[in-house]
Amino acid sequence: MSEIVQVLLSGLGGQGIILAGLLLGQAGATDGKHVAGSSSYGAQARGSDCTSEIVLSSGPIDFPHLTAADILMAMSQGAYDRHRIEVREESGLILYDQGQVKPTESLTLRQVGIPATEYAVKKLKNGQVANIILTGSLVEITKIVSLKAFRESIRKHVSRRFQNLNLKAMQAGIELGRNVHG
Repeated sequence: MSEIVQVLLSGLGGQGIILAGLLLGQAGATDGKHVAGSSSYGAQARGSDCTSEIVLSSGPIDFPHLTAADILMAMSQGAYDRHRIEVREESGLILYDQGQVKPTESLTLRQVGIPATEYAVKKLKNGQVANIILTGSLVEITKIVSLKAFRESIRKHVSRRFQNLNLKAMQAGIELGRNVHG
């Protein structure tokens, strides 16, 4: 039986959710996993609901969409509120941007806040890389893909002009993820 991990990335259009999904999927493929993915966003390109679904498996994938998320990465309150019910109770993980999301305390699954937007703005002087910080933390915490493959996917899919900034954001996310307890 194949080990399957279903990841739902969510936020608002313009937060880089589609890119984060592309990078995570590419990293999975680089690691030799079977990968399926899809993305959607509202009629407005910026500010509307945006999701990216990634299915990673050690074997062939029969159904390329999420049935229940093992991991939710939420970059906005609306995304968190809308999608938290799609995460597996007990074994699931919700990773959220703690400056943007106030989590529901009553959930019985693991929830981890990362100050992605705050770090991106204050330390890297660019709020647009919060998605890479949060995805870097996700990779560090869950180990669903290798850091090497994630780094390679940034080099492959991010414009050379922005690669250095995105690699710094990835490293910041890894460090923030390492500091998570619980």
